[in-house]
Amino acid sequence: MDAEFWLERWRDGRTHFHQTRVTPLLAKYWPTLELPPDSKVLVPLSGKSLDMVWLAEQGHQVLGVELSSLAVEQFFAENNLTPTVRDADQGRYYAAGNIEIYCGDIFALDADVLGECVGAYDRAALVALPEDMRERYAKHVYGQLSDAYRALLITLDYDQSQMEGPPFSVGDAEVQAIYAGHSDATLIDRRDILDKEPKFKERGLAKLDTLVYRLQRRA
Repeated sequence: MDAEFWLERWRDGRTHFHQTRVTPLLAKYWPTLELPPDSKVLVPLSGKSLDMVWLAEQGHQVLGVELSSLAVEQFFAENNLTPTVRDADQGRYYAAGNIEIYCGDIFALDADVLGECVGAYDRAALVALPEDMRERYAKHVYGQLSDAYRALLITLDYDQSQMEGPPFSVGDAEVQAIYAGHSDATLIDRRDILDKEPKFKERGLAKLDTLVYRLQRRA
């Protein structure tokens, strides 16, 4: 799976993964990270998520990263924000208030950018990546965040043989293996959400769990 897969979805309007509300699990568990309000928070593969607005409302400096320029432009337009725009080494850079978004490849971000982030929120990135990219992604991103970082990770766990991703199934054993080299991943919530996600039932799933993790640098 390459970048064109996601770019085509945005062009075609096939963005059922976009939520029209703030993620309840974010609002419930983000305060438990106890990050200072002015912390810079990374939101990888951000799309046009309203979660970025919520994080900004908590006082955070939000740094989104998104491949699709359509998603980025829709985000600012739909939230009545007028960004300044410039080209940067990491991609096209948009900023309005305390929300910044790089339109480009997450792997183009280096330690100079990622090291400023003391928080991260991942609801859409890890589950969007195929299995052979997940460990590389986690090492590149979380391995270069501030040593004091704390993050919230949300994944899905289901029988991958019953449905093709994305979103892919990333269960606890895989999460622990992916982050073992640099971070502690503590499972803080697991719940069956299949009854609330009828589109996944229609795709053939018999069970669907959502998992919530607190991440931080391994001592």
